[in-house]
Amino acid sequence: MHQVTEQSRSHGKAICRLLGLSAIGIFIFFIPISLQGRTSIPLDHMVGWLRAALGESGAGWYAMGMIVAGAIYPLATGRWKQSPTDGVFLVLKWLGVAAGLMALTGLGPAALQAPDMLPFLFNKLVISVGLIVPIGSVFLAFLVGYGLLEAIGILVQKLMQPIWRTPGRSAIDAVASFVGSYSIGLLITNRVYSAGHYSAREAAIIATGFSTVSATFMIIVAKTLGLMEIWNQYFWLTLLITFIVTAITVRLPPLSRMDNSAAHREPEGEPGNRLATAWQNGLEVAEQAPPLGRNVFDNFKDGLVMTISILPSIMSVGLIGLMVAKYTPLFDWLGYLFYPVTWLWGLEDGMLLAKATASGLAEMFLPALLMAEADFVARFAAGVVCVSSVLFFSASIPCILATRIPLKVGTLVLVWFIRALLSLLLAIPVAMLISP
Repeated sequence: MHQVTEQSRSHGKAICRLLGLSAIGIFIFFIPISLQGRTSIPLDHMVGWLRAALGESGAGWYAMGMIVAGAIYPLATGRWKQSPTDGVFLVLKWLGVAAGLMALTGLGPAALQAPDMLPFLFNKLVISVGLIVPIGSVFLAFLVGYGLLEAIGILVQKLMQPIWRTPGRSAIDAVASFVGSYSIGLLITNRVYSAGHYSAREAAIIATGFSTVSATFMIIVAKTLGLMEIWNQYFWLTLLITFIVTAITVRLPPLSRMDNSAAHREPEGEPGNRLATAWQNGLEVAEQAPPLGRNVFDNFKDGLVMTISILPSIMSVGLIGLMVAKYTPLFDWLGYLFYPVTWLWGLEDGMLLAKATASGLAEMFLPALLMAEADFVARFAAGVVCVSSVLFFSASIPCILATRIPLKVGTLVLVWFIRALLSLLLAIPVAMLISP
């Protein structure tokens, strides 16, 4: 009798964890709420409140502290010795420290203090990412630690595997990226990959195919390009094109040739009892999960490490990209790789769009800045491409390199090129169809 009671208590506790704690995670990441005339997800509101509480000066010094910590971390751990790439990024991180100090103090060349240079990088990107990743990592414990991921994985398994060649649980990575942030999506991917639930190829597909910038940042892109009047069309068509491009890219080298063995696979559910299998598997994970406090601490620690890993690189690589776009013809040359696509559709601003597409490798926002005054088709295509390309050196690439996913810089650049080309090929005719 006592044993039955204990089993009932354990079962009840698992249900509370799966439904209650997971519901908190869903609310924090996915449910938009209106507060003080502003509608966004609770996580974004929290970041806004914290930033307001810190003040611009306090938030700036906090971000600067994270940048310095990120430059010291590879020296303290010896990670900078692991590969030439790690050595190069150590130098870039310390350049990021210098750039951060200039942004914070206003010192340095006047050209770097232009509104679209250091102030943009520091205020719009570095501070925002520096706040959202640690806060978001705390609530990741609710979202990914108590069975929700596994239950959803089984429910959508038959959709994810044939189309994108990833397990069903990767669906939540995609949603977290679009609604929350690519950094949050990568945090999820890294934790699940480290636990042995993704193969190297699956983790690479998710990191390079689903980890887009957030819907919040897409609003900034849409405002810059004058697309807010068709926001719903822009958002959903961008999402659709992004996932179509991912479905194609996974079937092409280099992703198609990566190792696809994994330690733990999702249980297969029969069509007739897939819901029951998902429920049971979610309960088992919830029952075996560690205490909430430890789960939160582990996620927060991972979030801090990721934050300090990417902030210095955003400052240095982002600044280099902005300077290259503004003062050199490099992106003009790279633009010729994309010009055949824009020429094929006979765009008036074809060469400018090709150059803008190439500039997205340095910083995803550059195409929007360069195409702000172009015609509708070119502006819409630029808005889609800068999101659908996924990869860029100022943030997402360093973020991926900071994970345990086995992707090198050369592989990431090749995947970016394929994605950018395919995105452009799809976005232009779509823009023509919806052109006012």
